Amino acid sequence: MNRVVVIGNAGLDLRLAVPRLPLPGETLIGADAARALGGKGLNQAVVAARCGVPVRFCAPLGNDAPQADEVERGLAAELFEQLLLPRLAHPTDFSLLMVLPGGENSIVSTSACSLALTHAEAEPALSEVGPGDVVLLQGNLALDVTGAVLATAQRAGATTVFNPAPFWPGAETLAAHCSLVIANHLEAKAFGAALDGVASIVTLGAEGCVYDGRPFPAEKIAAVDTTGCGDAFCGVMAAALARGFAIDWAIGLAQKAAALTATRLGAFDALPSREELSLAR
Repeated sequence: MNRVVVIGNAGLDLRLAVPRLPLPGETLIGADAARALGGKGLNQAVVAARCGVPVRFCAPLGNDAPQADEVERGLAAELFEQLLLPRLAHPTDFSLLMVLPGGENSIVSTSACSLALTHAEAEPALSEVGPGDVVLLQGNLALDVTGAVLATAQRAGATTVFNPAPFWPGAETLAAHCSLVIANHLEAKAFGAALDGVASIVTLGAEGCVYDGRPFPAEKIAAVDTTGCGDAFCGVMAAALARGFAIDWAIGLAQKAAALTATRLGAFDALPSREELSLAR
């Protein structure tokens, strides 16, 4: 069976519900504090694995044993084909998620650990990757590493999927190495003309998404927290493409997973289960 290879970040999420974003110099009281596994790479890899395809996940962890060990234990509980988790001389990355009434969120993340991953440390994840396999990256790694990984996977004949979140200036130069770019409307705008001639899906939240100029309406739901929706979408898309599903069908499955995620609090804890993702197998 074709596999999905995800190379990205892994860490911890700290979530707070807030009535609004704080003003400069202001302190707000949050509620419903929660802690969970996190990182866009981790979330997308977990979702792809829960779809039932073989998934190889590579992400750096830090030298802070309690935090790094917590992430590694959580990942070991998922059904991955292979985990490659090099320990680097940095604290494990984490994100602070501020969730607003109505489900919208704002996120601040550290990235020293993920930015320190080298191409040499990531390259073992690409061993034996070839046609039919899907290689999925996000915007958390250094741009030169992301570009080198995408180019290596492209030369091997794999389908390369890039979710440029967070967006770093210069990420648009990597479009030529991408079979598919999945971006929200702000990221797509930053890509500009670089997306011309590259297959792309522009996600629009409650408005659905656009692929190749064609709109795909989203399911109507009562969202409580949109954190993790994009990760659920990307993970299912990667798994569906590895299974050889038609793009329209894959988008439909990915939108269902994203909608389900939005009906629950959190990111990792809100991701669909293996049973819920059985429709994508």
